Amino acid sequence: MTIDKSLKVKRGMNSSRSVLTRVERIKTLQETDRWSEGDSPLGLPKVRVRKLALRKKKKKAKEEEGDGDSGGES
Repeated sequence: MTIDKSLKVKRGMNSSRSVLTRVERIKTLQETDRWSEGDSPLGLPKVRVRKLALRKKKKKAKEEEGDGDSGGES
């Protein structure tokens, strides 16, 4: 059986997936105490997939970083 094109990992591509594997779902459920050892792995409850959105730093923050690294003169 082959892997679908949409599931293959491409070089340098780090996109968030909308579907978790069973192991990932169980791990998430254990962290929230919704699944314990011995429960059936079939018929798991839904788990929300959180997408991380990276925000760009503002120019002001970049300017402050540049001022802090001023050669170490006293």
